[in-house]
Amino acid sequence: MSNIINKDFTYAVVGASNNKEKYGYKVLKDLSEASYKVLPINPKGGEILGLKVFKNILEIKEKIDVVVFVVPSEVTLKVLRKVKEREINKVWMQPGSGSEEVVEFCKKNNIEYISEACIMIQRINN
Repeated sequence: MSNIINKDFTYAVVGASNNKEKYGYKVLKDLSEASYKVLPINPKGGEILGLKVFKNILEIKEKIDVVVFVVPSEVTLKVLRKVKEREINKVWMQPGSGSEEVVEFCKKNNIEYISEACIMIQRINN
């Protein structure tokens, strides 16, 4: 897991949220407060924690090292196609964001993945 958790990496958080009760907010806040470079993604756009929210992954011009999914698996699968298009090869799927189909897509497209593990816990233990 240590090759996906790296302070030098830029993380795109798919499913970022302004709702403090949702994990899309908690994950974004956790990584941000731990000095990781994070780019929130939510189709609604706007701003979260003072960060510009991108409406989709293709809108981000800078290099993304890891995409963190905090969305239902059906959404993960749709966004993974864009991840492949952007040639990003590392993804983290928070519990509930992955599925067999998602894992197969990652394997078939040489995308390194972590599934069913919480990045906030693994970051601390790394």
